[in-house]
Amino acid sequence: MNISELFIRKPIMTTLLMAALLIFGAFGYSVLPVSELPNVDFPTIQVSASLPGADPATMASAVATPLESQFSTIAGVSSMTSTSGQGSTSITIQFDLDRDIDGAAEDVQTAIQAASRQLPTNLPSPPTLRKVNPSDAPIIYLAMQSPSMPLYQLDKYAENLLARQLSTLTGVAQVNVYGSQIYAARIQIDPFALASRGIGINQVATAIQAANVNQATGQLNGPNQATLIHTNGQLEDAAAYNKQIIAYQNGAPVRIQDVGRTIDSVENNLVASWYNGQRAIVLAIQRQPGSNTIQIVDEINRVIPKFMSSLPKSVSLNVIYDRSKSIRGSVADVQMTLMIAAVLVVMVIFLFLRTLSATIIPSVALPLAVIGTFAGMAFLGYSLDNLSLMALTLSVGFVVDDAIVMLENIVRHVEEGEKPFDAALKGSAEIGFTILSMTVSLAAVFIPIVFMGGIVGRLLHEFAVTIILAIAVSGVVSITLTPMLCSRFIKPAKEAHHGKFYQLSENAFDRVQGYYDRSLQWSIGHRFIIFLVFLSSLVATVLMFMVSKTDFIPSEDTGQIRASTEASDRTSFAQMTRYQQQVAAIASRDKNVQGVMSFVGGGGSRSGVNTGTMLFKLKDRSDRSLTADQIIQELRPKLASIPGLKVYMQNPPAIPIGGMQSKSQYQYTLQDLNQQELQTYALQLQNALTGTKGFLDVTTDLDVSAPVVNIDIDRDKAAAYGVTPAAIESALGAAFGGEQVSTIYGTSNQYWV
Repeated sequence: MNISELFIRKPIMTTLLMAALLIFGAFGYSVLPVSELPNVDFPTIQVSASLPGADPATMASAVATPLESQFSTIAGVSSMTSTSGQGSTSITIQFDLDRDIDGAAEDVQTAIQAASRQLPTNLPSPPTLRKVNPSDAPIIYLAMQSPSMPLYQLDKYAENLLARQLSTLTGVAQVNVYGSQIYAARIQIDPFALASRGIGINQVATAIQAANVNQATGQLNGPNQATLIHTNGQLEDAAAYNKQIIAYQNGAPVRIQDVGRTIDSVENNLVASWYNGQRAIVLAIQRQPGSNTIQIVDEINRVIPKFMSSLPKSVSLNVIYDRSKSIRGSVADVQMTLMIAAVLVVMVIFLFLRTLSATIIPSVALPLAVIGTFAGMAFLGYSLDNLSLMALTLSVGFVVDDAIVMLENIVRHVEEGEKPFDAALKGSAEIGFTILSMTVSLAAVFIPIVFMGGIVGRLLHEFAVTIILAIAVSGVVSITLTPMLCSRFIKPAKEAHHGKFYQLSENAFDRVQGYYDRSLQWSIGHRFIIFLVFLSSLVATVLMFMVSKTDFIPSEDTGQIRASTEASDRTSFAQMTRYQQQVAAIASRDKNVQGVMSFVGGGGSRSGVNTGTMLFKLKDRSDRSLTADQIIQELRPKLASIPGLKVYMQNPPAIPIGGMQSKSQYQYTLQDLNQQELQTYALQLQNALTGTKGFLDVTTDLDVSAPVVNIDIDRDKAAAYGVTPAAIESALGAAFGGEQVSTIYGTSNQYWV
């Protein structure tokens, strides 16, 4: 049976089949998303809860513990970590790789509802969840600035307009805001003025709640028309609260302005962000898994000019970091490598076949195999990334092997005097099943990679399947198109004329063959020496394998450096701001740094006023001589000179592992039921690693040394005055915790009071 006979006898059908393969491949290439690496989804869900004014211990015991108890009953949880800070708790749940993220989200939402009865009743809002992918860093950072506009007004443009508009773009997963400055009316009460009038702070909170209302008031229905009833029960700015009455004493009203003042402020005045030394609202845009990074960035760049045309002239919008630039560069490099490899393969084929018509036939198989592979990649939902393009580059060398084998066997019959058509039938019949076996055996080498588990298997799955697709397509082309072209384009032996190049190369090949023959004869005569060389190569291979360095993914220069800053526990927000500005000034003076984004109020694996996050945007690779890792080594001693501050810099890995953020690239997790014991051993491990050669920037996210004011309640005396512990804690929370007591319902958002 001759597999190729049908395709040889029906050249039009064969041509149409190859044309269809070419068309589907071209269409598949046009719809393939472009990214840096294959899509590696970690089923991860992050649950956040806030209770303004609560200390970390309260957040851990009253909020995190009930939630964790419910989450631990969910199937498929591989790890669960929680971080409790001042007024906030974040729980990160990472599931097994084969767990469906949507089903996991439903289970987490059910667990939150089950734990709601055990949570504090004064939570401003129920805990919220969001699906996150730790491996997906923001693809673009935007900074909105204005030298004259108040930050809370600038925040309206950033969050209410731009962020919402960007969130609706295809492929955008979410837009995170750094340095959010949402408007809030803050009421500052003088405790001595309250005490002198015998008024409790709880009465002030109650009066504010009663003064600011936004309720349904109905309508008047008459015989001919209906009229809506509208009241001015809502107070929309800070000045309106000054004259609100708290109580009456001796027939005279006591107003808020008599015991304090109101100011226009923001919900959280302990966070701030800067870009190049100026206050800014920073937007970080993340993409959906499997979406085209370059296409999303291009769409964002098309939206920005239209958005800017509607803003006041004082507002500027700058791109801090564009991840698509490094992706474009790396993908372009791999594409160029692919083209060079294809040209070199064709040149080698021509060098050995030395006939233009014979060279064209196997060379046609190369673009068809590559383009046909694009169709399979699009069908399987893959992307154009460094690994898939590397797979195509590696396959360039052997996708033409089948076509060359088929061509050589047919040419052999032609040289023996047979007609090209008959030689194609006979040669393809002899070699058809051999090519099939070659194709299957070569593809079988990569099949184990397809079934690898874990993160490495997820990462290399696309690589292996892409090579298998290229091999399969090349095998199909070799038994269909190649013999058909041979039957039509190869000249009979009597018509073949060899030129000077053929004669020169033939003589060169004869000399090479002579050298090989003599070396082979010598090797056969000195078998012991050859065997020793063989054993030496095996020993050298083992030794080199043992001394070779190992890592997960090589460090890549993406044009950015992330830094986490940390000061001592007693550092105030104002002092931390000064520290952050010092770091930004030092980094900005570096000739390799183009821009600096700075954020105070959260950073690393915990948040607080003594921590911050920074992003150093590096100049284009062509404009600097140092890599990102070398720049980190250059900046480390400069930033270490700032007293009272630690700066942890890292070149962000291509695929972060684990659900928790870290100040460094490696992270160890300690667990213990006894917190005191955990603290002791965590500090011991930190000290041991710090003194070990090869370790830098060793730190821990355990923060138990922060200053604390302990208040002991005299319960008997409190009971004698009719004061409960709950009333005492409520008063303290309202006085020092910035408690939210009411909500201003604006036309575009909701604001605190």
